[in-house]
Amino acid sequence: MAGTSPQTKPNVAATGHDTTKSYTGPLVTVTLLFFMWGFITCLNDILIPKLQQVFTLQNWQAMLIQTAFFGAYFIISLFYFIFSVTKGDPIMRIGYKNGIIVGLTVAATGCVLFYPAADTQSYGFFLLALFVLASGITILQIAANPYVTILGTPETAASRLNMTQALNSLGTTVAPLIGGYLIFEGAEAVAEANADSVKMPYLGLAGALLLLAVFIKVSRLPHISGEGKIVADAGALKYRHLVLGIICIFMYVGGEVAIGSTLINFFKLPEIAGLDEAEGKHYLAFYWGGAMIGRFFGAVALAQFRNSNTKYIVMGLIAAVVFVTMFSVYGLNEALITLGLIVLNFVVLLMGRFLPNRTLGFFAGAVMVLLLITSFAEGTTALWAVVAIGLFNSIMFPTIFTLAIHGLGVHTSQGSSLLVMAIVGGAIIPPLQGYIADVSGNLQLSFLVPLACYLYIMYYGFFGSKPKHVEADLTTE
Repeated sequence: MAGTSPQTKPNVAATGHDTTKSYTGPLVTVTLLFFMWGFITCLNDILIPKLQQVFTLQNWQAMLIQTAFFGAYFIISLFYFIFSVTKGDPIMRIGYKNGIIVGLTVAATGCVLFYPAADTQSYGFFLLALFVLASGITILQIAANPYVTILGTPETAASRLNMTQALNSLGTTVAPLIGGYLIFEGAEAVAEANADSVKMPYLGLAGALLLLAVFIKVSRLPHISGEGKIVADAGALKYRHLVLGIICIFMYVGGEVAIGSTLINFFKLPEIAGLDEAEGKHYLAFYWGGAMIGRFFGAVALAQFRNSNTKYIVMGLIAAVVFVTMFSVYGLNEALITLGLIVLNFVVLLMGRFLPNRTLGFFAGAVMVLLLITSFAEGTTALWAVVAIGLFNSIMFPTIFTLAIHGLGVHTSQGSSLLVMAIVGGAIIPPLQGYIADVSGNLQLSFLVPLACYLYIMYYGFFGSKPKHVEADLTTE
């Protein structure tokens, strides 16, 4: 990145550091965070039908779960941005490591609050617990995402963030299976009567988050902070590609969360599959699992290899592992469908020529086609179309994030807080889709709401992501 000289002491403010060092150990440690918040976020998709069942909620009311969760992203990030403008960036002051520990502690507190929420049988209390939990995740997002992009060369930042986000997707993949069992099946005796079945899963998460905080505390992570170069201004907003990227994150998270939150009820439709919650959780896992597979593909595709053939060999091995796993667990039919979707994903990657901005644009176009099929087809065609969206969602968040903060220099962390603020899209778009479903009486047609989000993402990939204020450009060949 620009602005670094041989005499510059490594720090985030200069956005320069010793890229000759190996950051594999720190990256592995930080990757654990991505897994945990992916697991927690996806549990909302299980929590929605559960609390809808307990409190007899309409679709838009149940979607307030996502509003409370993702609304915290906006409010906490807004306070963070205001503080950074007036007093200087707080993460730059305390360092990324301490910021991560604070985020884990706050998230654990939110998990603990689920116990009294279940005891009081209060939907409002659940929303408060989700808000506190998401506040901690927000702090983690602000600290961890730019931290990953900084630990290495800027040319491979998108690849690194895709790899860590792949572990985030692993969390979202196993969450429906584990959470679905614990909340719907493991507590069958109380499943219809009350919300007691959520107590132990969230207490377990609280313990895991606190253990992870201790692990981060004793780990030897590089200390990257402001080093006396903290600035108090709103300089990040002068970057056009960041401002457009903020809107893009809003659209992406809103669209992704709206789709994932609707899937269980979508699978229950008799014209689609007629599955109950316990059966539907497997296809929800396929949806999030596709995001994981796609992010591994994206990490390899956007990485730099001395031998270009190595890239294709690694991607082929990933596809083979996925096929064998699907065949072993679900059978030949599911394995072949998954393999076909992976081949389609690879074709779209080739169309993007492994360039972050082009790949983003083509992936958004693919999702738009799949959403049209979801909205107007029936049966297994519609089912697998919506499941396949996860595979093409895969590279979007890390790629948008990397493109948006590229070249921000001392404003990198501030830009990160603005991007995390935009995750509030997950609080606004899902209730909108739920409202359209309630008013129209047609859950399928409500998928046209996220389709509009992906139209903007396609624009950002092809046009809006091109930096105007930096010499280096991730989007050019």
